[in-house]
Amino acid sequence: MSSSESPADPVASESPVIARVRRLGEHVGQIVTVQGWLANRRSSGKLQFLQVRDGSGTVQCVLRKGAIDDELFKAVDSLPQESSIEVSGEAKADPRSPGGFEISVTDVKIVAAAEPYPISNKEHNTGFLMQHRHLWLRSSKQAATLRVRARVIKSIRDFFDGRDFTCLDGPMFTPSACEGTSTLFEVDYFGEPAYLTQSSQLYAEAGAMALGRVYTFGPTFRAEKSKTRRHLTEFWMVEPEVAYCDLEGVMQLAEDFLGAIVGDVLRDCQTEFEVLERDITKLEAIVPPFPRLSYTEAVEKLNAAGHEFEWGADFGAPDEEVLTKMYDKPLLVHRFPADIKAFYMKRDPEDDRVALCVDVLAPEGYGEIIGGSERANDLQFLLDQIAKHELPVENFEWYLDLRRFGSVPHGGFGLGLERAVAWICGTHHIRECIAFPRTLYKIYP
Repeated sequence: MSSSESPADPVASESPVIARVRRLGEHVGQIVTVQGWLANRRSSGKLQFLQVRDGSGTVQCVLRKGAIDDELFKAVDSLPQESSIEVSGEAKADPRSPGGFEISVTDVKIVAAAEPYPISNKEHNTGFLMQHRHLWLRSSKQAATLRVRARVIKSIRDFFDGRDFTCLDGPMFTPSACEGTSTLFEVDYFGEPAYLTQSSQLYAEAGAMALGRVYTFGPTFRAEKSKTRRHLTEFWMVEPEVAYCDLEGVMQLAEDFLGAIVGDVLRDCQTEFEVLERDITKLEAIVPPFPRLSYTEAVEKLNAAGHEFEWGADFGAPDEEVLTKMYDKPLLVHRFPADIKAFYMKRDPEDDRVALCVDVLAPEGYGEIIGGSERANDLQFLLDQIAKHELPVENFEWYLDLRRFGSVPHGGFGLGLERAVAWICGTHHIRECIAFPRTLYKIYP
């Protein structure tokens, strides 16, 4: 039953505007309708204070006895959490209310009363919440994280689209490894083995030879048996590739890219950062230029700090954490030992032991968010590397053609979206930075 069936109030008779909570400031003084769900409620005799969320935010709706039919008033007072409702009334500015606005209710429509909601306001362990991920997404912090993720995605596309890059879609099925054979998901492809892509980089290189500047953006898959807060088996990655680009160009592009993303999100996601309780002063420091160290210099710094580390080993999370605590900006570490990097990376002509590559380490202990390099453009070098890594050369003939027909210096990088979002949001675990995370032994829901 709707109060609109009762004698109409002069204000309530105005035609309501369907409004999003995020944009209530545009409708102050107007009669609006918010279509959403009951996040919480408290009653005080003749008053009910409804917290209604619509996905863009949550607004307090003040319902006074007599504003709607008595029977409906009682029904609203007993609605379970997450019941779907439409609330109409005058939008008012109120600095005391969450978000700075509230609605003085003149009409309520109960769309569907919910069953008892399994996620209450009490503390729940992470295992329980991940099992109910489809419902946990409705909580304020989880929703805020996904809105930040969406803004980061837009910023990524805006950055590259605005710099004359063409978006190129790489295939999900591939015939061979790109980042090492130990982390491949094998699938049956009409009786032949194929693999879920680890990276679209090799295909982006082909695109760069055709279009000059390209980027791929999509899901990638790594069968890593890691149970750390930094790893997913399925994650999203953006991979720009640029013809006539050396390592210096790759590092400059990465700097500009991160600076632009953080600037955009700081400007547009203030509400989300408040919900997440993120210390944005740490993000406000993310302005290029960023500090740079060679791998050798980084090893020296680790040992000087009392953190023993042997030249030639790859950095793990503890090593990255020690390094990044020395800086309040992302740290670019370049020229890693070639033996611990991918076969397609170009060697440094001044030191054949190292590759012309770079890892970008986020501050605050979030570790590597970007990995990139200048690519080897010598055909014989690549043939030798494919043989050294015992890879089937026939699967790479198309890739070798890029060196046979107009090879040029080129380079690029990959940014893991979820790691970047975790850092920007200040979220401890990467699994909260994608709607439905896939981790070791977890594929439900």
